[in-house]
Amino acid sequence: MKKIIGAALVLVVVLFALPFLMERLDGEEQAAAPNEALPLAQSGYTLRIQGSDGQITDMDLNEYLWGVVAAEMPASFEQEALKAQAVAARTYALNKGPTSSHPDADLCTDYACCQAWISRADAESNWGENAVTYANKITTAVAETSNQVILYNGQLIDAVFHSSSASATKDAVEVWGNSVPYLQSVDSPEGEGVPNYQSQVTFTPQEFQSTFQAARAEAVFGEDPAAWVGQTVQNDAGSVQSITIAGVTVTGAQARQIFSLRSASFTLTYDGANFVFDVTGFGHGVGMSQYGADTMAAAGKTYVEILQHYYTGVTVEECPADLLPQ
Repeated sequence: MKKIIGAALVLVVVLFALPFLMERLDGEEQAAAPNEALPLAQSGYTLRIQGSDGQITDMDLNEYLWGVVAAEMPASFEQEALKAQAVAARTYALNKGPTSSHPDADLCTDYACCQAWISRADAESNWGENAVTYANKITTAVAETSNQVILYNGQLIDAVFHSSSASATKDAVEVWGNSVPYLQSVDSPEGEGVPNYQSQVTFTPQEFQSTFQAARAEAVFGEDPAAWVGQTVQNDAGSVQSITIAGVTVTGAQARQIFSLRSASFTLTYDGANFVFDVTGFGHGVGMSQYGADTMAAAGKTYVEILQHYYTGVTVEECPADLLPQ
């Protein structure tokens, strides 16, 4: 009789504990989920993408965005920064359309023309042991901003972005000559650890002269290199607004292109032997700063707050149906 009672007590204990054991096992399975790749949902909208080989591929919008975010922003960045990048990339993609560089495609994968893009396989290969973690961060950024875009007066904006600024972004008129109401200069908290935030480029007098004359044949260089550089005008953000070289005045953006500088935020000096450019930041400086976005996200800002900081007077909302690919 005692054996029967004992067995019954054991059975009661097992039956009582079983739900808790199952719950614990379920929790362990959930904890393992981050090691599994999240599926990327299809958007239902197709874009025509021209690759580096000139071939055009029909690609779902979400697949394209995944590749853009992976190529354009470090996946180690804060989640809200990645979401801001996803919305900016979606807006840029839907606003671009065919150009003379890709007349039969909506976009290309050349960052100098459109946006950089990388395949998932190549991105995960680059990430190594972080592949699943980083892939899931980007999948989440695309999914949690589904169909959201940046609008100004109900229209898609030209959602340009760059790597890092010199404490403030640039007004579009400084770089491209056209004033755009939502691309105004704003403060940008770049934070610590921006790679090559400060860079230096050196030219001998002969290199300096030949490089500039190749772009501006009308330039007249005298015998004294110390007299080649005239007035430099800088704006409040620290960017060069204009600089006069050998009697020719160019914008900071033009000088950046001529001398292959990382940005137009620079100082130019002649030390008696060489011309030295000391450069701050990377990129054209207009629109969203990616490193600034990451700093803002780390400080607790949401992706909407980040986007509305860098793009003046905009709203972030679901894309109107008539602006989506048909």
